[in-house]
Formats: sequence, C-alpha cells, structure tokens
Amino acid sequence: MKALILSFVWLAGLASGQNRPAATAELAGTNLPIPRIGANDLVAVSVYDTPEFTRTVRVGADGFLRLPMIKQRIHAACLMPEELESTIATALQEEGLIVDPFVTVNVAEYNSRPIAVMGAVRKPLTFQAEGPVTLLDALARAEGLSTEAGPEILVSRPQLGANGQTTVLTQRIPVMALIDAADPTLNLKLTGGEEIRVPQVGRFFVLGNVKKPGAFVAQDGSGTTVLKALAVAEGLLPFAAKRAYIYRQEGSGSKNEIPIDLGKMMERKAADVPLLANDLLDIPDAKGTRATLATLEKVLLVGTGAMSALIYAGVR
Repeated sequence: MKALILSFVWLAGLASGQNRPAATAELAGTNLPIPRIGANDLVAVSVYDTPEFTRTVRVGADGFLRLPMIKQRIHAACLMPEELESTIATALQEEGLIVDPFVTVNVAEYNSRPIAVMGAVRKPLTFQAEGPVTLLDALARAEGLSTEAGPEILVSRPQLGANGQTTVLTQRIPVMALIDAADPTLNLKLTGGEEIRVPQVGRFFVLGNVKKPGAFVAQDGSGTTVLKALAVAEGLLPFAAKRAYIYRQEGSGSKNEIPIDLGKMMERKAADVPLLANDLLDIPDAKGTRATLATLEKVLLVGTGAMSALIYAGVR
C-alpha cells in the first residue's frame, strides 16, 4: 500500500508540469554560462500525449517562435530550455488547449552562438559553441596557427553597454604567453559571438645591391635594424652605394624617404637605424664606382689586345 501511495505521488508530480530544478548560472566545473536559446536556433518541442503539438521549430530572427493552434507568439530568445518549457505550458493553459500540459524542450541545433576564427590559421572556420569552449579549443579547431602568424591574437566579443547599446570589446592575447608559457588566464572562455583574428606577422623588404633581396620577418619593437637587415640579406654586393634609403608609409598614407649613411654606420661612426614592418630598404648602385671599374676593364682589355698583337707580329 505504501509503495502504491509513493508511486501516485511521483506520477502527480510528473503530471503537474514543469517541476525541473532551477537552472544554475554556470555549468559545473566551468565558468561558462549554460547555453541559452537564441535567434535561429532549432528547438524540439514535445508535449506529453499530444502529438499535434510535438514538433521541431526554428526560433525566428526576432527571437520568437510559433506553435500550431497557439495564437500568441512564444518568446524564446535568451531563455533556458526549462524556462521555454514553462512559457509554452503557460500559453497552452491560457488559451484553454490543455488543462495541465507537460512540455519538454531540447535544442536540436545551435545557430545563435557562432565563433569565427580567421587570419593566419591553417583552416579558418566558423563553428557553434554548443558547450564549454576555450580560446585554445577554437585554435585547435582551426588546426593551429600558420607560419605567417604574428605575435598577437585578437579576440573581439560583443558586450551590452550601460546605455543598452552593444559595443565590441577586443582583447590582445600574446601568442608566446598563451602557448609557450601556458598562462591559464589568457585561455579565454568563449560563449559564442566572438571573433578570433590572428594577424599576419609584419615584414620588411630589402632590395638593390645585396646578395639576397626579398621580404623578411620584422621583429617586435626595435629588434629589426638596418644592419640586421643587411645580415639577413647576406651582405652588400661590390657596387653598393654608401648611402641607402628607407621608404616608409606613414599612418596618414604619405610616404617618407629616410636617407641612411651606410659608410658611417658600418664604421660605427653612426647609430644603427631601426626598421618597422612594411619598411623598404633600398641599397642603390654606386654609379661612380661602377663607371670607374668599367673604364679600367676597357683599358685592360685594350692593353691586353695590343700586347697580344705585338707578340703575334714578333713571332711572325
């Protein structure tokens, strides 16, 4: 008899509707909020013993959804599945469709929590944050950083301001501190709506009278200088001028030409000059030296020819 009474109490509680425990603010063991329903999410609604109300519907872009025979639109955005169950049950009761409905809601597909990873990664992509996701998780989904990755990762996320306006907050995450030093405070928790951008590393360019002209990686700060640029370009050619030029594009869009006295710099009579990303170092031709050497070559060639003619005449 006692077991029968307990079974009756359990069934009564089940029939009384939405008696689930209240949703907590966070998932166990994480700092991530429990996933809430958002616009364009696909939800599966089931009403016990009422198949005509059981179906899968998509939340509209305005955050509302419609169910058959229910006149009012159901607001679903920003609700937990348990909260949406109660909202649907209340609507069914208010419109006299079901006396004591038992509603269950499950999210079949998230489309409101995108995380975009772009820039210098091996596989740029956008995916949905259906559970706990960290910054390293997102980079792993993108198959890691490419060889062109710069020293920082930019993480942008929308935030609701005090005036109700949505603003975008961007955080700069140093790559070495996140990956090499494994700083846990930099491994951000992502909840959806974030954009992760990995800018390409800055480069400088060396052309003219060097052994290996080309584009080279610019180091942070003032780590890249003219002498270091000449070193990575494998040194000067014989006809290099003693005066070089740095062509730099300023923030205003104008181009600036900076003359460099290579002769004094290499004799340690002038300070080394820092190079910035996108700088172009041009080592022009020493025209006077080349012309003088060309003249000497012609004289030597003429002299050698005359001497050969005299020797040939004497032999004859």
